[in-house]
Amino acid sequence: QVQLVESGGGLVQAGGSLRLSCAASGRAFLIYTMGWFRQAPGKEREFVAAISWSGGTPDYGDSVKGRFTISRDNDKNTVSLQMNNLKPEDTAIYYCAVRRTPYTGTSRVPVNYDYFGQGTQVTVSS
Repeated sequence: QVQLVESGGGLVQAGGSLRLSCAASGRAFLIYTMGWFRQAPGKEREFVAAISWSGGTPDYGDSVKGRFTISRDNDKNTVSLQMNNLKPEDTAIYYCAVRRTPYTGTSRVPVNYDYFGQGTQVTVSS
Protein backbone atom coordinates (compact mmCIF):
# COMPACT_ATOMS: atom_id res chain seq x y z
CA GLN A 1 0.00 0.00 0.00
CA VAL A 2 1.02 3.57 -0.69
CA GLN A 3 -0.35 6.51 1.24
CA LEU A 4 -0.52 9.92 -0.42
CA VAL A 5 -0.94 13.18 1.47
CA GLU A 6 -1.54 16.43 -0.40
CA SER A 7 -0.91 19.89 1.00
CA GLY A 8 -0.79 23.47 -0.16
CA GLY A 9 -4.36 24.11 -1.21
CA GLY A 10 -6.28 27.20 -0.21
CA LEU A 11 -8.02 30.35 -1.32
CA VAL A 12 -6.32 32.71 -3.73
CA GLN A 13 -7.37 35.58 -5.95
CA ALA A 14 -7.36 35.28 -9.71
CA GLY A 15 -3.87 35.83 -11.07
CA GLY A 16 -2.27 34.49 -7.93
CA SER A 17 -0.17 31.38 -7.33
CA LEU A 18 -0.25 28.27 -5.20
CA ARG A 19 2.09 25.32 -4.83
CA LEU A 20 0.67 21.90 -4.12
CA SER A 21 2.77 19.10 -2.71
CA CYS A 22 2.15 15.40 -2.32
CA ALA A 23 4.17 13.05 -0.17
CA ALA A 24 4.09 9.30 -0.70
CA SER A 25 4.73 6.88 2.13
CA GLY A 26 4.35 3.19 2.76
CA ARG A 27 5.58 1.01 -0.09
CA ALA A 28 6.64 4.09 -2.01
CA PHE A 29 10.01 2.85 -3.17
CA LEU A 30 8.66 1.67 -6.52
CA ILE A 31 6.69 4.62 -7.85
CA TYR A 32 6.68 5.26 -11.56
CA THR A 33 4.36 7.88 -13.02
CA MET A 34 3.15 10.62 -10.70
CA GLY A 35 0.35 12.97 -11.59
CA TRP A 36 -2.32 15.44 -10.58
CA PHE A 37 -6.02 15.38 -11.37
CA ARG A 38 -8.79 17.74 -10.32
CA GLN A 39 -12.51 17.60 -9.93
CA ALA A 40 -14.88 20.53 -9.75
CA PRO A 41 -18.43 20.21 -8.41
CA GLY A 42 -20.70 18.52 -10.93
CA LYS A 43 -17.83 17.74 -13.31
CA GLU A 44 -15.79 14.67 -14.12
CA ARG A 45 -12.27 14.18 -12.86
CA GLU A 46 -9.90 16.06 -15.15
CA PHE A 47 -6.26 15.40 -15.96
CA VAL A 48 -3.96 18.23 -14.89
CA ALA A 49 -0.35 17.07 -15.19
CA ALA A 50 1.86 14.01 -15.06
CA ILE A 51 5.56 13.27 -14.84
CA SER A 52 7.46 10.07 -15.51
CA TRP A 53 9.92 8.41 -13.14
CA SER A 54 12.84 10.03 -14.99
CA GLY A 55 11.19 13.44 -14.92
CA GLY A 56 11.60 13.95 -18.64
CA THR A 57 8.97 15.77 -20.76
CA PRO A 58 6.03 16.20 -18.37
CA ASP A 59 2.52 16.21 -19.81
CA TYR A 60 -0.11 18.88 -19.10
CA GLY A 61 -3.79 19.27 -19.69
CA ASP A 62 -4.62 21.88 -22.31
CA SER A 63 -6.33 24.17 -19.81
CA VAL A 64 -3.25 24.48 -17.59
CA LYS A 65 -0.42 24.31 -20.10
CA GLY A 66 1.92 27.26 -19.72
CA ARG A 67 0.62 28.12 -16.23
CA PHE A 68 1.28 24.99 -14.17
CA THR A 69 4.56 23.13 -13.64
CA ILE A 70 4.90 19.62 -12.23
CA SER A 71 8.08 18.37 -10.60
CA ARG A 72 9.15 15.43 -8.46
CA ASP A 73 11.85 14.42 -6.02
CA ASN A 74 12.46 10.68 -6.19
CA ASP A 75 14.66 10.69 -3.09
CA LYS A 76 11.82 12.13 -1.02
CA ASN A 77 8.97 10.45 -2.93
CA THR A 78 7.24 13.77 -3.46
CA VAL A 79 5.54 15.45 -6.38
CA SER A 80 4.70 19.14 -6.58
CA LEU A 81 2.49 21.31 -8.73
CA GLN A 82 3.35 24.97 -9.09
CA MET A 83 0.25 26.84 -10.22
CA ASN A 84 0.63 30.36 -11.56
CA ASN A 85 -1.83 32.84 -13.04
CA LEU A 86 -4.71 30.99 -11.44
CA LYS A 87 -8.20 31.46 -12.83
CA PRO A 88 -11.62 30.96 -11.22
CA GLU A 89 -12.13 27.92 -13.46
CA ASP A 90 -9.16 26.26 -11.73
CA THR A 91 -11.30 25.94 -8.61
CA ALA A 92 -11.53 22.25 -7.75
CA ILE A 93 -10.32 19.52 -5.46
CA TYR A 94 -6.85 18.51 -6.60
CA TYR A 95 -5.76 14.89 -6.26
CA CYS A 96 -2.29 13.45 -6.34
CA ALA A 97 -1.94 10.09 -8.11
CA VAL A 98 0.86 7.54 -8.47
CA ARG A 99 1.45 4.40 -10.46
CA ARG A 100 3.41 1.51 -8.97
CA THR A 101 3.14 -0.88 -11.88
CA PRO A 102 6.16 -0.52 -14.19
CA TYR A 103 5.76 2.17 -16.81
CA THR A 104 8.25 4.58 -18.31
CA GLY A 105 5.90 7.29 -19.58
CA THR A 106 3.00 9.44 -18.41
CA SER A 107 -0.74 8.96 -18.63
CA ARG A 108 -3.84 11.17 -18.71
CA VAL A 109 -6.14 8.32 -17.74
CA PRO A 110 -7.07 7.86 -14.06
CA VAL A 111 -7.41 4.10 -14.39
CA ASN A 112 -3.69 3.90 -15.17
CA TYR A 113 -2.84 5.09 -11.68
CA ASP A 114 -2.81 2.77 -8.69
CA TYR A 115 -3.31 5.22 -5.82
CA PHE A 116 -4.98 8.57 -5.28
CA GLY A 117 -4.71 10.94 -2.34
CA GLN A 118 -7.63 12.39 -0.41
CA GLY A 119 -7.42 15.68 -2.26
CA THR A 120 -6.82 19.30 -1.38
CA GLN A 121 -9.21 22.15 -2.13
CA VAL A 122 -8.11 25.00 -4.36
CA THR A 123 -10.44 27.97 -4.62
CA VAL A 124 -9.74 30.89 -6.93
CA SER A 125 -11.84 34.00 -6.44
CA SER A 126 -12.52 36.49 -9.22
